Amino acid sequence: MKIVVLEALGVEKKQMDAMRLLFETEGAHELVCFEERTENQNELAERAKGADVVVLTNIPLTKEFFVQCPDLKYVAIAFTGFDHVDIQYCRENNILVSNAAGFSDIAVAELSIALMLDVLRKITELHIRNLQLGTRNGFLGGELNGKTIGIIGTGRIGSKTAEILKAFGCKLLGYSRSGKSYSGENYIQQVSKEDLLRNSDIVSLHIPLNESTLHFIGESELQLMKKDAVLINTARGKVIDNYALANALNLGEIAGAGIDVYDSEPPLDMDQPLFGAENVVLTPHIAYATKEAMLRRLEITNENIRLWMKGKPQNVVS
Repeated sequence: MKIVVLEALGVEKKQMDAMRLLFETEGAHELVCFEERTENQNELAERAKGADVVVLTNIPLTKEFFVQCPDLKYVAIAFTGFDHVDIQYCRENNILVSNAAGFSDIAVAELSIALMLDVLRKITELHIRNLQLGTRNGFLGGELNGKTIGIIGTGRIGSKTAEILKAFGCKLLGYSRSGKSYSGENYIQQVSKEDLLRNSDIVSLHIPLNESTLHFIGESELQLMKKDAVLINTARGKVIDNYALANALNLGEIAGAGIDVYDSEPPLDMDQPLFGAENVVLTPHIAYATKEAMLRRLEITNENIRLWMKGKPQNVVS
């Protein structure tokens, strides 16, 4: 069986060598790895020629790719999100798709909280002020302790975020379409979306991107938030209308934002609306990117492939 890794997985060569050895010794499977990232569907299809299995992170795979890969049986996404893969085509053509669920729960939760602290204490702004030989005069930050934090999406990552915030002494509100939290803990009070937006000092987004969550936070939702509230997004860029967010920040309708995800992947275009927004901290989609998380996702991906080969697939998304 031929397994093709379409792009680098963010781990050291010795870990990829161990992956190759694993599949070669378990079933004489061929593992081919590519390092350079490309989104060209024809080039990706050429890389995947003859493959039974492809492995990728967040490179888009469209119908154009799949129609050129008739031997393909399984797509192993080494990532949590899967909206970048044409799931409908896979379903219609019996191509199983799995993701690396859970690999970045801790990493994303920690960056979400880091963004909260940065916005509240103006760490990035003060760093720049210091480099410009400025003073601390006029600065007054805020504390996480005692804040009401609204978690939109209380799945694995949202619940992990809430678990850590509990140690900060925060009150936790949650909104979930299922009405439940992944952790099952009762310290997250489930409320309506509207009540969460009205009552939270900080709103943190942890929902997937699909038809029902596109621009889940737009102008009307931002108007429900407190004027001194902060919005954090480490989920998917398009769950927020970023033009509406930039406008709300510039008009002082909310106090600040910490954003890690956008409508497209970095490098961003110069016309990105949040570049000119007030009181916003921007990171380039790195919430998941820790050494520990990269190792976890390789382990999960390897196990996903192994179990699929044994007819016992896990983490199936299609």
